[in-house]
Amino acid sequence: MQICFLCPYSPSLCYLLYLGSFFFLLPGILDTAIVDRGRNVVSGSRDGTVRLWDCGRSACLGVIADCGSSINGVAVGAADNSINLGSPEQMPSEREVGTESKMLLLAREDKKLQCLGLQSRQPVFLFIGSDAFNCCTFLSGFLLLAGTQDGNIYQLDVRSPRTPVQVIHRSGAPVLSVLSFRDGFIASQGDGSCFIVQQDLDYVIELTGTDCDPVYKVATWEKQIYTCCRDGLVRRYQLSDL
Repeated sequence: MQICFLCPYSPSLCYLLYLGSFFFLLPGILDTAIVDRGRNVVSGSRDGTVRLWDCGRSACLGVIADCGSSINGVAVGAADNSINLGSPEQMPSEREVGTESKMLLLAREDKKLQCLGLQSRQPVFLFIGSDAFNCCTFLSGFLLLAGTQDGNIYQLDVRSPRTPVQVIHRSGAPVLSVLSFRDGFIASQGDGSCFIVQQDLDYVIELTGTDCDPVYKVATWEKQIYTCCRDGLVRRYQLSDL
């Protein structure tokens, strides 16, 4: 199951459409991530809290973290066996499904990128970047990407996160969305640029159509890519030969 939230101005409104009646519980949900098959959802909010939700009962299962700074982006990924996620201090709820061996990544407004065990709630690492982190995603069980307000895209290895694997900088515009795609990733920025980086093949594909309007979000389905832009259009790109 894949769900795409395409409303850049009011993500909480889109969240209401999926989870029904508990939209009033949280102010300013900025991002969500689906856990496993969708029994649970993680939300990151403007008030700095990260919460785990039970979709079947429309109930909050708990606050995973309270960071004291806006959580601009969240991502959930399966951890490599070499990564120590710690053990939970309390027995997880029976309504918590598919959280074991998962990492939770938080892109924070205070220039920090935080990773913790989703079930254990234990810290894995904390990385300080050049500016506010806007978005994040996992590339594999140990590689991740995160984009900042000043245009940097950090690639980190969870096993040794102190030094980035690489820092990609194509312009000074804010990086608004990053998404794992095949052997590389897709990124969009505040200047309207949206591009695919194929790391093994070492080339970049530009997605055109916007006229310097920010591209807020990118989603994929099989060979199709969808982008959400400030000009009010959702664009679809068909990639058959990549």
